[in-house]
Amino acid sequence: MSLPPLPNSAIQLGAAASDWRDAVRLAGAALERSGATEESYTDRMIQVIDEFGAYIVIAPGLALAHARPGADVLHEGLSVVTLAEPIAFGHPHNDPVNVVLGLAVTTPESHVTSIADLANVFNDATAIPAVASATTPDDVRRVLGAAE
Repeated sequence: MSLPPLPNSAIQLGAAASDWRDAVRLAGAALERSGATEESYTDRMIQVIDEFGAYIVIAPGLALAHARPGADVLHEGLSVVTLAEPIAFGHPHNDPVNVVLGLAVTTPESHVTSIADLANVFNDATAIPAVASATTPDDVRRVLGAAE
């Protein structure tokens, strides 16, 4: 697997979000803190959802916020935010969401690779609840098989 590194700065557990935009902003802020992106990347992730809808809610309880590669992506990055209270994104089957992943990639190829690696992780039915109930960044990294 070749997931981007997942430093502590990219993980926020038990966060409070008022709506899906707020939840995506938390994931974007975590990418920013880790040095992967600039602030404008968060706005682009929100624009994608405004334009294309809640397709980023890829499994029950799991959203994968992302945007195309751009100048505001400084290096590959992954963030994980767990929500204290689940939030509706507007997906007909997979709402509400309690785990929001932020993904920043530098090339279309790395986008495909990262999505495939994340799909492999979350094909395990226990993965989403395990991330949702994680109490430490190490718990999250263990589930994702990610490096610090």
